[in-house]
Amino acid sequence: MLTKAKLILSNREIVLKILITFALLLVFKAGTYVPVPLIDITSVKAIVSGNDFLTVLNAFSGGGLSNFSVLALGISPYITASIVIQMLQVVVPKFKEWAESGEVGKQKLNRWTRYATVVVAMIQALLIVFSLGSKPDNILSASVLQYKDLYWLVYIYMAVTITAGSAFTMWLADLITQHGMGNGSSMIISAGIISSIPSMFVTLGNAYLGANYSVKNLILFIVICVLYVALICGVVWFEGAQRKIPVQYANRQAGQQNSDIPIKLNSANVIPVIFASTILSIPLTVVGVLGLSAETSTAAYWLNQVFSTSKPIGIVLYCILIVFFSFFYSFMQVDPERISDNLEKQGAFIPGYRPGEQTKKQISKVLFRVTVIGATYLVILALIPIIISLIFGFGSSVTIGGTSMIILVGVAIETFRQIETQAETKEYAGFLDR
Repeated sequence: MLTKAKLILSNREIVLKILITFALLLVFKAGTYVPVPLIDITSVKAIVSGNDFLTVLNAFSGGGLSNFSVLALGISPYITASIVIQMLQVVVPKFKEWAESGEVGKQKLNRWTRYATVVVAMIQALLIVFSLGSKPDNILSASVLQYKDLYWLVYIYMAVTITAGSAFTMWLADLITQHGMGNGSSMIISAGIISSIPSMFVTLGNAYLGANYSVKNLILFIVICVLYVALICGVVWFEGAQRKIPVQYANRQAGQQNSDIPIKLNSANVIPVIFASTILSIPLTVVGVLGLSAETSTAAYWLNQVFSTSKPIGIVLYCILIVFFSFFYSFMQVDPERISDNLEKQGAFIPGYRPGEQTKKQISKVLFRVTVIGATYLVILALIPIIISLIFGFGSSVTIGGTSMIILVGVAIETFRQIETQAETKEYAGFLDR
């Protein structure tokens, strides 16, 4: 480990990329403290802390939403737009054609992703602004309250400002991808999540080691910390787990090394959880925009029962959506038909199965079995924060497990692999130049 660290730090190019990445992430973090004009930040913080969905969104934005900053949405609109464009490749022939036409097609898809990002950001910004502004006295600054007829114009101005902030965040992500360590959007999400972890443990410390300190609470605090570390270790193992399908080449001589098709246990990554939580949040967001509450409206009451992940029906629906998107996205990412065609073109085959339809069925069969395990893993990990919250009585500001942990572990593993690969490549290049 020390040898690898020394190898990385001795590479000026990698060190420069790391420094650029940290500098751009600092710019993003500084932006989360620049508030949208005409807003009462104190009131917004109180509203966000009392809403589970907004708390999760606030963690992804690095605290930008609770500060109601110009970067309140962070990179989430870009992530949503990217997922939508990827899914549209299944139903829109033109998108599928671009995806398979190399770098030129990739650039066209990226352009459409950026257009979609602006649209998604504007919709999300309007929903959040009008939801928070259902009671203007709670969020608007005193200087604006006297102009009641212009509230709608103020809300649109705020939404446009937040949309511009999302576009700026997308630009920062591109800079990190091009000049930093890569995976700019993932880096920004991870930075937002990491910045919320200290405050989470401060909240836990105040709850168990503050005024309510006792030996029992101290033991509970240690148990929670151990559980957190254990979950990280479990996620690391699951994210790295693979099922390898052996492949042989007809034109290779006996004794030559054959290859395999690695299928990740969790091929869909965190996307099923993000999609499931997003779909469940839409009806509740609309209820908030309309200013309805479960106490005064029957429709709002039932929508809360069905779509809230703190209610039994909502939890069941949440699990069903995660399983559905796990299978949908896994089979989209690992396309058995495409892999079968590529193997046939390369003169390769799976031992015991003929090229073509038999190979496709075998890959589909293995992928289905692996995805059953992966979907179960995602469901359990998504439910852990809810279960722990019910057991220990945590608020929404304390999240043990869930989406954020998958993102952090996945980004950390991928970033380390990239740094290691670049360092080793540079070392081999230097050896050849001698």
